[in-house]
Amino acid sequence: MDPLSELLGGIRAEGAILSDAILKAPWVVRFDDRAPLTMVTVARGGGVILLADGTEVKVRAGQTAVVNGGESFCMADETASVDRPHLDYWLTCFEPGASAECSPPNLVADEGEATALFVGAYRASGRRHERLMRALPPVLVIDDGSDVCAWLDACAMDLEGRKPGTQAFIDRLFDWGLVCTLRTWFDDQGERAPVWYQGFTDPVAGPALEAIHTRPAKPWTVADLAGEAGVSRALLAKRFNEIMGEPPLTYLTEWRMQLAEELLADPDLTVAQVARRIGYADQFGFSNAFKRRKGLSPTTFRAKATT
Repeated sequence: MDPLSELLGGIRAEGAILSDAILKAPWVVRFDDRAPLTMVTVARGGGVILLADGTEVKVRAGQTAVVNGGESFCMADETASVDRPHLDYWLTCFEPGASAECSPPNLVADEGEATALFVGAYRASGRRHERLMRALPPVLVIDDGSDVCAWLDACAMDLEGRKPGTQAFIDRLFDWGLVCTLRTWFDDQGERAPVWYQGFTDPVAGPALEAIHTRPAKPWTVADLAGEAGVSRALLAKRFNEIMGEPPLTYLTEWRMQLAEELLADPDLTVAQVARRIGYADQFGFSNAFKRRKGLSPTTFRAKATT
């Protein structure tokens, strides 16, 4: 499994909304799910995303924005201000049927003021997504291609039919849409993309990364990882360090510790079971490695994480 797929493994869309509203400016739409990630695609119209810290990001028709951070935010038309009178709307994905206007809508038939939004909020389980979120800005915006239009049309058609499984179908399409959006953004970043994303496409470091992420519990050696890439130990060690900024076995240990954080949040797993799942033969070796890197023993970390 590649690192991006691994980090997205615990993130799922829930209650994605297709909203086609004709609004008379000024208007403000409030998003209060406090989701780790929220994706907003503008089919027509446009506006400004307003974050709690005052950040403003313009989004127009044909663009998708991903809001990162787990805080409430707003989107307004370019003439609106949250401090001035405006039409106030509220959208939520996590509370089905709860989305409502905070004040009666003033709808008009002027197509020039039409705004169509496709909104997906994403829940996260565990902690692996945190590394992904650290690699993203508070808001990223990309220009959509024809494939985005195709899956939005599929959403709209299925919603119109209201067949059993419609919401699950739309949510899974939004999961796919998030993957496409993030991949496009990371590709556009080039050398500014995180090393774990760049590394997977490298012919030498990539196979070793995939092996680590797919089978983290295996007792890997540099020679084993070099065999996955079909190169010598020396070449793998040199290239991996150039791309990732650290040796292969150091990266392996750090990845195991991140997995351990997530597994320790499961009260049904003992510390010994967590240790075995990430490749440690005994609990004591794992506990020492975890404390060296995290500053806390696994037991103390678990207690703090669950309080």
